[in-house]
Amino acid sequence: MIGIELLYLRLHAVHKNSADLRHAVELSQRSLRSLRARRFSFLCGDAGPLALGAVAFLAAGELLQLQPAVMRLDSDIPDELLYGRAGYLYALLFVQTKLGPDTIPKDKIIEVSNAMLDSGQALARTERRSDRCPLMYAWHGKQYVGAAHGLAGIYYMLMQPGAGVSEESLTELVRPSLDYLRHRRMRSGNFPSSLGNDTDRLVHWCHGAPGVIHTLLLARTVFKEEKYLREAVECGDLIWQRGLLYKGYGLCHGTAGNGYAFLALYRATGDQRHLYHACKFAEWCLDYGTHGCRIADRPFSLFEGMAGTIHFLLDMLDPNTAKFPAFEL
Repeated sequence: MIGIELLYLRLHAVHKNSADLRHAVELSQRSLRSLRARRFSFLCGDAGPLALGAVAFLAAGELLQLQPAVMRLDSDIPDELLYGRAGYLYALLFVQTKLGPDTIPKDKIIEVSNAMLDSGQALARTERRSDRCPLMYAWHGKQYVGAAHGLAGIYYMLMQPGAGVSEESLTELVRPSLDYLRHRRMRSGNFPSSLGNDTDRLVHWCHGAPGVIHTLLLARTVFKEEKYLREAVECGDLIWQRGLLYKGYGLCHGTAGNGYAFLALYRATGDQRHLYHACKFAEWCLDYGTHGCRIADRPFSLFEGMAGTIHFLLDMLDPNTAKFPAFEL
């Protein structure tokens, strides 16, 4: 439901149709009635409905009421993006972006970022990796690498300009940890799903190079080093070879999520080759249901289903013509 609500908000932003906003508000009212205070992230917890509710109703107070639980380092709350502190941080930054910089107090955001830094340093010390990787994170006992549950997604959120991480922490904690992650890249150019796992099978946003690309591109902006861009482009080459997925069309482990990697590469470089690749993946998605792909467990959801696919296709449209962009190779 929350993914469809986000889609209606996106459609309203594009088309300015009041009916889309009305649908979003109606879905928000329904989702807010079903909160259970069990999970706290944007994508898979209470923070998502509250963040979208804040945007729809111009209120953010209830979202901040989750923060004391999120801050407890002695709890079983993870740090990853789908269910953990990184997902809650995303919700805070989402509301701030939509409603203005004063909507969420900056000190509240910094508190969450600092909790993530403290948690990562604690596990790095426990694992005796502090000298190589100052920030280490685990989910269900595994040290995942990718965007959904792993290091790439957490580092990506810590590098966000609005996260309030100090220059010192970025330089001494985040950067060497990211470089440790980079060196886990396999000979093919892909990344394993978790540390110690050498299986080169998954080419998804959630596990594999497509999710790590976004972290590398942001690192290039933050740390001003071209090595991050070079490696992101190499990841893109791998996705072009192996990224049309019969697993589905969605964002998490589907072709639309992989197409976003090309769109990110194009926006970072201006190279028309990446735009061409993104358009080809979008064309595959437009032929929805004709490739024998697996039907998602939640076929209309944001991350598995059609809502996420439509988000990707909307992002591919030229805002001036409402068509796929024209380009020359």
